[in-house]
Order: sequence, then structure tokens, then C-alpha cells
Amino acid sequence: MDQLKVSKETFEAIAREIHSDDSPVGIDAKKTHIIILEKLLQLEQRLQEIEQKLDAQQK
Repeated sequence: MDQLKVSKETFEAIAREIHSDDSPVGIDAKKTHIIILEKLLQLEQRLQEIEQKLDAQQK
């Protein structure tokens, strides 16, 4: 599970970004989900670009 490890600085930056004193679990769930969805959309776009480049190379 080494791929899930992040630097202390990155961990703390993410924790500060999603922290919420108003939440019983300590994080803003809505903000957290929006960040996750945005990153997934970015990954999807990158994969589409890679696939297009591979398709163009095969022709």
C-alpha cells in the first residue's frame, strides 16, 4: 500500500482543506466529495487524451 502514502506536508494540506469544526466527523463531507469528483474528472480527461494519442499513433 505504499502508493497510498503521502508526504506529511501533503497530508496536512489536505487535512486543512477539508477540516470542519461543524461536522461530527471533523471534515466537510460535501467539500471532500467535490474535490474527489473533480480529481476523477481530471483523471478521466487525461486518460481520454492519452487514448487519443495512442489511437493517432496506431493509424
